[in-house]
Amino acid sequence: MRYQISGHQIDIGSALQDHVRSELGEAVAKYAERPTDAQVIFSKRAHEYLCEATVHLSTGLNSTAKGRASDIYAAFDDCREKMEKQLRRYKRRLKDHHKDRKEPVEVYGAASYILAASDEGSEDQETDYLQPIIIAEMETQIPNLSVGEAVMQMELAGAPVLVFRPEGRDGVNVVYRREDGNIGWIDPKSGG
Repeated sequence: MRYQISGHQIDIGSALQDHVRSELGEAVAKYAERPTDAQVIFSKRAHEYLCEATVHLSTGLNSTAKGRASDIYAAFDDCREKMEKQLRRYKRRLKDHHKDRKEPVEVYGAASYILAASDEGSEDQETDYLQPIIIAEMETQIPNLSVGEAVMQMELAGAPVLVFRPEGRDGVNVVYRREDGNIGWIDPKSGG
C-alpha cells in the first residue's frame, strides 16, 4: 500500500510515519483485500491534534476516518480505531462486493462548485440568490455503483450525501442520511 503522510502546518517525524505505516497497514489488512493507497493528514487546532485518514480500496471504494486527542499519536490511534470499526462493520460486504465486480468501480468526471453564502442584509437579496457568486471550482468524480454499494460508500466515507450513477442506467441518483437516521434515496424518473 502506498502512503502519503503529511502535516498541515506541523512537522511530521519519521517515527510517527513508521508508526502510521505499520499500524494502519495492519488494521486495514485485517478487513479489506488489497488496499491501494492511504492518505493521512495531521493538523493542530489549539491544544488538540487532528488526524484524518482516507484509504482507497482496490474495489474503488474509500474509507475515511477522523481522530482527535491532545497527543499526536493518540489522535492517530483514535482515527485508526474508527477506520477499523468501519471496515469491520462492512467486512463481509466489502469482500462480497469484490467477488462480484471484475473491474474497479468506474468513475465519471464532473465539475463541483462552491457558492458564496448570501448576505442577510443585502437589498438585492433576491437578485443575488438567483445569480450566486462562484468562489471555487473543482473536479470531482461520480462513481458507477449499485444502490447498496452507494450506501456503503457513503457510510465508509462518513459523508452526509453521495451522488452516483446507478449501474446499467443513465442519469444520476443520490443517497443521503436523513435527520431521523434513515437513508434517503433520490431516483429521478428518466424520459417523459
